Amino acid sequence: MTSIVQNQWYVAAYGREIGRELFSRTICGESILFWRTEAGEVTAMSDRCVHRRFPLSQAPSHLDGDTVVCGYHGFTYGADGKCVAVPGQTRVPRTARLKSYPVVEQDTLVWIFIGDADKADATRIPRAPWLDQEGWTTVSGMEPLAARASLLVDNLMDLSHETYLHGGYIGTPEVAETPITTEVDEEAGIVYVSRHMADAECPPFYAKSTGIEGRITRWQDIEFAPPCLYKLHSRVAPVGVLPNEDGTDPHAFHVEVNYAITPETENSTHDFWMVSRDFALDDEAVTDFLRESNRTVVLQDVTALDVLEQVIAGEPDGYQELSINIDTGALAARRIIARLAAEASGAAAEQAAATAR
Repeated sequence: MTSIVQNQWYVAAYGREIGRELFSRTICGESILFWRTEAGEVTAMSDRCVHRRFPLSQAPSHLDGDTVVCGYHGFTYGADGKCVAVPGQTRVPRTARLKSYPVVEQDTLVWIFIGDADKADATRIPRAPWLDQEGWTTVSGMEPLAARASLLVDNLMDLSHETYLHGGYIGTPEVAETPITTEVDEEAGIVYVSRHMADAECPPFYAKSTGIEGRITRWQDIEFAPPCLYKLHSRVAPVGVLPNEDGTDPHAFHVEVNYAITPETENSTHDFWMVSRDFALDDEAVTDFLRESNRTVVLQDVTALDVLEQVIAGEPDGYQELSINIDTGALAARRIIARLAAEASGAAAEQAAATAR
């Protein structure tokens, strides 16, 4: 039984990754070809020619205007995936059509819908407006993770690991010592986890980027929209500096840390990471520091989770793990993801039954 949730939007790529060169990425076990039309629209279709399964992303396959020409036998496809020409005959077989995927480009991200395309409601795509908004500067990247997506979800929902795994970067003793609060919006399917530290050591990640000297007030407010988009609303300020009663917060530094958790296969994941800030917007030194520091933190997670994947793969059936108070957010996320998977599975079963009739 697959652990990948169907009938969901996932981040497939950054918009900057897709241009007029054929680009392939495996998403949820499906090899998908991406490219932009001459008008600049992103299109996505199966990366396998219907004739002999040659990857259309593989040279000498190429774009010819707004068509893709297979480099093996010349089968040619339009932007909708429909074959428009085959070699040696004028009639194009009716079934000569690639699977196409709904795609939406917003907030610098390219989202793709995996599952029944008729269920692709773009209003369900979570937003991260600061990725492409005046008053914010963003650094971003993607690291391949040789582990299942659920392990990355667990990792991000419990930030107490920062104290131990990321010491010297973002971890301080107060992160592990401070209790969390967890709330779940069952109707919206959102998990909120908050940790507010009133008097904490300032880790290098913030000390060097903000210039704060001494101890800080540090807030970590997680907002997770399963199964894909994780948002960490981070606030740092000198000790005792709080937002104004009207909600304005001019004396604090705000960092939005986002992860798009996209399964590649059952046991590998595309780990998209983004860090947006509302300070030192044009300071390239700060930009470079945050880019390199956050990539180092991500790679520390990747190393740990790759090891954990191998441990889990070798476990006997029925192994029981222990959960404690700090795991409430991760457990809530697991529950929502399991519900989404069951709903998608039930819908697929109903559709198969209807087809059989």
